[in-house]
Amino acid sequence: MRVSYSEGYYASIPEDHIFPMHKFDGLHRYLIERQIIHPKNVIEPSLVDVSNLMSVHTQRYIKGILMGELQYKEERKLGLPWSFTLARRSRLAVQGTINAALMALQDGISGNIAGGTHHSFPDWGEGFCVFNDVAIAIRILQKSMWIKRAMVIDCDVHQGNGTAEYFKNDPEVFTFSIHGQKNYPFKKPPSSYDIGLPDNTTDRDYLIALGEALGYIFSEFKPDIIFYLGGIDILESDHFGRLSVSLKGLIERDRMVIEHVFNKNIPLVLLMSGGYAPTLQETVEAHSHMYKIANQLV
Repeated sequence: MRVSYSEGYYASIPEDHIFPMHKFDGLHRYLIERQIIHPKNVIEPSLVDVSNLMSVHTQRYIKGILMGELQYKEERKLGLPWSFTLARRSRLAVQGTINAALMALQDGISGNIAGGTHHSFPDWGEGFCVFNDVAIAIRILQKSMWIKRAMVIDCDVHQGNGTAEYFKNDPEVFTFSIHGQKNYPFKKPPSSYDIGLPDNTTDRDYLIALGEALGYIFSEFKPDIIFYLGGIDILESDHFGRLSVSLKGLIERDRMVIEHVFNKNIPLVLLMSGGYAPTLQETVEAHSHMYKIANQLV
């Protein structure tokens, strides 16, 4: 299985910042050391072209990110301090998702050791999400006539508000989100299909809801490609999750989604999205399971 990754996925932020920026290089190292991914199958992306960013984002916002011209309130809403390394990592990660989508179309399944930045809107970023990599990748694939229809399966604990809002009037893109109903974002634009779960939802209820949803969404929509946002912040130990899913439940979630898509022979892109476990090692290990499961299938 091929994946996208660059050392440039790391951006300089204060060491006490809640966002685990080292999870990208940590996961890359973990996957290589345990021979889950072969080094030759790690494809390094270039910087995404600005014209591709403009397929989703406004020129004003792109310029603000690339040139460091965000207003203070915009940077505060983003949740990450601006730097040239942040602008660079954001462009690399977007191209990483575009590349992963093209590789999925060729190979059946691929991943980006980053991505899933679903809180980004055309004219602003929030929730640690700079550019909406999934929305951009879908638009590029559609414009290039690689695909017509796409589906987003978003299992991050936080609803994908930016993605839902952007595609709300697009019948060629189906957005599905299963998330904590009372969690961030507090204003949730409707996805094509949403499941809002109560606080403290456990494995059994989570997996039942997800299984029923997978049956429903595939009866409603036939995509050419699927983007899976496998956020690990559904874990009971997560700083922001508010659900009570165990690691075993998380692994079963990943297996359920990946095998469901694999058995339908639909190209699948794996993206990390969010996760704020107590330690970096726990974060990395939790994120690794989707790649372990996918690697067993290819």
